[in-house]
Amino acid sequence: MNRPNNKRPGRVKAALLDWLGIPVGLTNQAFVDALTAGVNKAGQTVNESTVMSLSAAWACTRLLAESASTLPLQLYERTKDGRQLAVNHPLYRVIHSSPNSYSSASTYWEANVVAVALRGNSFSERKYLNGRLVALDYLQPQRISTRKRPDGTIEFRYTESSGNQRVVQDRDLFHIPGFSFDGRYGVSAIAYGAGVFGSALAAAQAANGTFERGLMPTVAFSLDRVLKKEQRDDFKKYFKEDVGGALNAGESPLLEAGMKAEQIGISPGDAQLLESRGFSVEEVCRWFRVDPSMVGHGSKDSNWGTGLEQKLIGFLTFTLRPWLTRIEQAINRQLLTPAEQLRYYAEFSIEGLLRADSKARAAFYSVMVNNGIFTRDEVRELENRPAMGGNAEVLTVQTSMAPLDSLGQQTDGDTARNALAAWLRQDEEETTED
Repeated sequence: MNRPNNKRPGRVKAALLDWLGIPVGLTNQAFVDALTAGVNKAGQTVNESTVMSLSAAWACTRLLAESASTLPLQLYERTKDGRQLAVNHPLYRVIHSSPNSYSSASTYWEANVVAVALRGNSFSERKYLNGRLVALDYLQPQRISTRKRPDGTIEFRYTESSGNQRVVQDRDLFHIPGFSFDGRYGVSAIAYGAGVFGSALAAAQAANGTFERGLMPTVAFSLDRVLKKEQRDDFKKYFKEDVGGALNAGESPLLEAGMKAEQIGISPGDAQLLESRGFSVEEVCRWFRVDPSMVGHGSKDSNWGTGLEQKLIGFLTFTLRPWLTRIEQAINRQLLTPAEQLRYYAEFSIEGLLRADSKARAAFYSVMVNNGIFTRDEVRELENRPAMGGNAEVLTVQTSMAPLDSLGQQTDGDTARNALAAWLRQDEEETTED
């Protein structure tokens, strides 16, 4: 009797089988490595680990993840007067304070942004208790695979750290897609930018090799006779141990028996190695839509004063805002029912970016209070101070700090001044008649 063939297919073959639909992995590591990261770019293997070894990629990813995850994420309820915090809704605690038993809100959203930035998608499993959402368990994207069922629906499988696979129902997944071509799943920056990341890795490797050799140009040694193999090996060993390398930089070799040294290579400056690495930083930053100065690259003149201020505004508008919108809309669409979406919505408070800048925060509050947009108690609440009540609850404007509902009306002081002016005019008229 023929035994079933239980031999597992090779890595590339398995990836191709997955690609053909049996099953297909959205973030299957073998699939990604075989089609993208497994293909060397500029002589380098490009995958999540190697890309994150680049300081520019590390800095860009951290900047995006930490900037987004440290902003307050609130759930609001629409009211006839505007809105108010929906602190009694079960979703508020999950997205604002504690998504699960092992993560704070900051670390949870940070992991999600990292996954989207590198792999294009992030996934979490929704946990319910008595029909109420109580937790969002983060799922590592490289452990998720999918296959298409005969009815056209998608089946998600998650591989636990133990190696066991389990099916996660589509209705139990919380999915945040990144930049997308089909409007459903995000695309991987690592996959599409493999060429750029490979070149950056190659430049880093070349620089490391140059420093390892002590920033020495290529030198050739010549003799008027042929050395024996033992003599040649001895000289190579001597040069490597006593002259070459960064630790021996500045040491001069001892040339014997008419040996001559000639420079046949070019110096690191002539090769513009540092310039090429700087260009790699800029290329990597483009893939994350981050200004190079935000990760410590660029001229000092552009990183101070109004130049830095404008870059921060650009970062918030063109880089960070799309990330915040993706998360907000994913929460509203997937974690709120259609009926709840008419009443509730999630939103990041971008004012949190001013938290470390007391001068900018004070100027912002002053404008909002003086124009009747914030009350003083609302400002005190934002500063985690107790409310004072009374006039601190009243909206005021710069015009004598009058209440908004009294604009265009005469105050008691105005009435008294007008009465005094009328009495004086009357007295003057009587004096003139006399």
